[in-house]
Amino acid sequence: MDDDRWAGWPERWVGTDCDVRTVVGAIPREVKDGFRYDEVPWQRFPHFYGPGEEIPGLLTTLGSEDADAADRALRQLWTNLHHQGGTIAVGALAVPFLLRIAASGHPGLRARILRLVAEIGRCQHMGDGSREGLLQVAEEPLMIEGSTMCPVDWTIQAARQAITDDLHLLLPLLSGPDPEVRSVTAYVLAAATGELSEVSSALRFRLAKEDDAVVRMSLILAIAQLAREHQDDHAPRWARDLWSDPSRPPEVRIGAGLAWLSLVTDPAPDELRALLTDPGIRQYDNLLQPVPWLTWVDPTGVGLRSCIDEMLTANTPGAVLDDPPLWGGGPSS
Repeated sequence: MDDDRWAGWPERWVGTDCDVRTVVGAIPREVKDGFRYDEVPWQRFPHFYGPGEEIPGLLTTLGSEDADAADRALRQLWTNLHHQGGTIAVGALAVPFLLRIAASGHPGLRARILRLVAEIGRCQHMGDGSREGLLQVAEEPLMIEGSTMCPVDWTIQAARQAITDDLHLLLPLLSGPDPEVRSVTAYVLAAATGELSEVSSALRFRLAKEDDAVVRMSLILAIAQLAREHQDDHAPRWARDLWSDPSRPPEVRIGAGLAWLSLVTDPAPDELRALLTDPGIRQYDNLLQPVPWLTWVDPTGVGLRSCIDEMLTANTPGAVLDDPPLWGGGPSS
């Protein structure tokens, strides 16, 4: 890295054609709406396993009428754009097209496409169920992609801006018939960087009507993630009101408890610890495992259990949960 190309890196790249944020932001709306892939400079950004110009062909197949071929293309896109939990620059170029395919393509692939969008716009977070990490989106500024030398956080910023630019495609999906799509849509919306009042209001409105446990928890974590990043001082009180209300459904109280712990640094109150360590909570391990945030904490089926354990013992030297048998046995073990 001692030649002129790297002098002043990465500041020298800001706003240039090596800055994926600039490249994604320059894609005209008509190019995105018309799926005019040939007008996007894919070749500038390789993926984990090959050149970026392979991506348009996969996107074309994903949007085709052949459901089996579309499924194979989606699997390949996951491999190319989300390797070992990491994201890569060319994925951000794909986000506007993935969103349009999700909105208009095969309904059976919609949730998986949206989940890929969300992961392109989020830092590597597998296994991190901590109070600091569960709702974390940004990557360390100096983390780079080996194949492009592009800061990973630039990719995340570019993807998140693309999501924000296409909120009109996402917001209607919150009221769709498929609960998995509603849950993952909340996960994507949590990455928005603008129109925050509109997004938060839409999430809260949906929460007031939602009857699916996984979607309810996803909505709560999405609201909390937006509030945490954008420093909404009212959010901790909102979360506390939810988890402390015994008339609320268990998944709402559990989700709000995790949200509250992620929003503040205060020690967990005894009332919250009692809620989250109640023996009855273990029956929700399997039920709530599909919540996107929990899936990445532990994909084996104990994401909720792992998250609660990490949050309640963090920053408490020598602390252990009251009774280990609470976290063993049960339907999810």
